[in-house]
Amino acid sequence: MSAAWPGSSPTLLSRFGAWALRRRGWTPLLAAPTPPRFVAAVAPHTDNADFWIGLLWKWATRSPAHFIAKREIFVFPVGLFMRAVGGLPIDRRRVGGNFVDAVVALIEREPEIMLTVAPEGTRRRTEFWKTGFYYMALEAQVPIGVTVLDWGRRQVGVVGYVTPTGDLEADFAVIRRLLEGVRGHTPANAGPVRPRPAAQGGPGRG
Repeated sequence: MSAAWPGSSPTLLSRFGAWALRRRGWTPLLAAPTPPRFVAAVAPHTDNADFWIGLLWKWATRSPAHFIAKREIFVFPVGLFMRAVGGLPIDRRRVGGNFVDAVVALIEREPEIMLTVAPEGTRRRTEFWKTGFYYMALEAQVPIGVTVLDWGRRQVGVVGYVTPTGDLEADFAVIRRLLEGVRGHTPANAGPVRPRPAAQGGPGRG
């Protein structure tokens, strides 16, 4: 697997990110061919330490990796940090208040973007994944990049892509296969890779 975004050139920051990952024994991954736009489902997310490994990966691979948050969070001085590490503000009011619609609009206007989402929605154990990320990719007509934080093998990055078909269960089965053997920072906090059943109020579009 190549670990550099297609068409990008090394920078001081990318060299630092690659060096810092090597120093900690981590290998950056970026499955090829890399689509110019995709939604990255990042898992398992079980500890705050995941953020810093992910940030080093972003720098090392020169990837246009971003995360989304409510516009209200991006105020000075916190907003400076949020933007510096890849944060993008979302104004739901522009699309009638729906978060998924706002994200789809953002993806569609960017020529290159890796939009990162933690489907577990929490660092604590949860029995179901939130499915907003799935509908973001489905409606924006982009792949889902299955992105691992594998503390067991010290590997971080994109291991494969799933093109959403609208068959949620079938597509989740592919995601599960790509995540087999992956161990989070705190294994007890990692739950199963499955959407909430309809009988229990799911799955949800967002």
